[in-house]
Amino acid sequence: MNSIWIDSVPKILNDSKKIDMDISCDVTIVGGGITGLTSAYYLSKKGLKVVVLEKDSLMSKTSGNTTAKITAQHGLFYKYLIDTFGLETAKKYLSCNLQAIDNIKSIIDTEKIDCDFEYQNSYVFTKSNSYVQDIKDEVKALHMLDFDAKLLTKIPLPISNVLCAVEFPNQAQFNPRKYGVGLCNSILNNGGIIFEDSKVTDIQKIKDMYSISVGEHTVVSKYVILATRYPFINAPGFYFLKMYQALSYCASFELSSDAFSGMYINAENPTLSARIAKYNDKNVLLLSGCSHKVGKPSGVSDPYSTLTTFAHSIDADSKLISKWVTEDGVSLDKLPYIGKFSSFMPNMYIPSGFKKWGMTLSNVASNIIVDEILGNKNEYANIFDSTRLHPIQNKEEMGNMIKEATSSIVIKKFNLPNATIQSLASNEGKIIEFEGAKVGVYKDKDGNIYKIKPICPHLGCELSWNTVNKTWDCPCHGSRFDYTGKLLYGPSLHDLTIL
Repeated sequence: MNSIWIDSVPKILNDSKKIDMDISCDVTIVGGGITGLTSAYYLSKKGLKVVVLEKDSLMSKTSGNTTAKITAQHGLFYKYLIDTFGLETAKKYLSCNLQAIDNIKSIIDTEKIDCDFEYQNSYVFTKSNSYVQDIKDEVKALHMLDFDAKLLTKIPLPISNVLCAVEFPNQAQFNPRKYGVGLCNSILNNGGIIFEDSKVTDIQKIKDMYSISVGEHTVVSKYVILATRYPFINAPGFYFLKMYQALSYCASFELSSDAFSGMYINAENPTLSARIAKYNDKNVLLLSGCSHKVGKPSGVSDPYSTLTTFAHSIDADSKLISKWVTEDGVSLDKLPYIGKFSSFMPNMYIPSGFKKWGMTLSNVASNIIVDEILGNKNEYANIFDSTRLHPIQNKEEMGNMIKEATSSIVIKKFNLPNATIQSLASNEGKIIEFEGAKVGVYKDKDGNIYKIKPICPHLGCELSWNTVNKTWDCPCHGSRFDYTGKLLYGPSLHDLTIL
């Protein structure tokens, strides 16, 4: 289930290579998604020697499975920011994300990157009376920030019964993988080094330098950027207590009618997002939504059917092309963590918790961290302070996370399930009791059995079966594995134990 971006650009680097030497550099960047590559681009332009280490292939996870909306409109978010953090923080959040659009366009123009970039207006709309006041309140909040948001009762999206919407003018969209190709070419031209299939297994502080272990090889640098979407280092920092991971489902559709303009997301649940994208030289409908916490059930019985129904409400004769899933981190207070990883690990930096708005926030994070490394003051750094404590004050969400972790690590271990292999239907996965122990079992449509130890290698949580994607998901910290036990998403560094 590849995204249209991965299908359209199968390889970011034609001459990719795995690390095969020990090396020293100024900055090691762990993670080859859009944040890691953007940071490497800016740093290499400044003359620093940069090494990028990607454990799989570049931009193949969240960055390659995104809707690729380059927008400061992150749902109905600005009233929340004003109410929670105040007017100044909300203004800065809006300003830096709008600046990120200009920054991305500047990179595209400077490096002459052909990535289907185009300006589009962005909209949050509702078809529910329950959300009309929320949209009106959002427009009022944006006007308090001196932003020219418009309250509309009609939008270009060809669906019925839209009651109102808030419009952000002059936002943008592009093909993220084509953009990644351009970033990588520029990094290499600037003397940077990029390795794929090079998994970091350990990072140690030795005096004023970091030693990064990658298989049999070592990279030594003064600075480290941990651009892995969700940090795999547990302590210090303890980000697994301050954020969770969420899944969204995506699909593309062939259109039978003319394409519409604009980028859209609804205010109500389930969340549904729509835009037009270029794919194989044609306009296709790109949808996503039905988000839920990893390891927990979706709020709808079949997310892809929900997306298909939405597609048919836009174009009755649209036809499904492809479908896929994506994942991103969410902090407890909904602001990303950008900056120092921990006061105990100087010169290590983290960009994380983009809550699925990583196209602009990746650029914001890169600029903040690059400024920190270069010793420059960044006017936005304080609102994203990664060592802040107030997210922990979100007692309800913190309590839910602790409760889930306690249940998955401790309580569930003493409860043997009643299911057996014989009771499994075809195409079904369950945790069953086998010889007095818990076993995760999946039976495919041909009756083949796949058995794994249903414990996440990260911190020992019991896994849940995802019936939609046929994956084993960790409800504590969001690691995901396919039914054979192969790791798909971290923070785990290891596959599951096969039984």
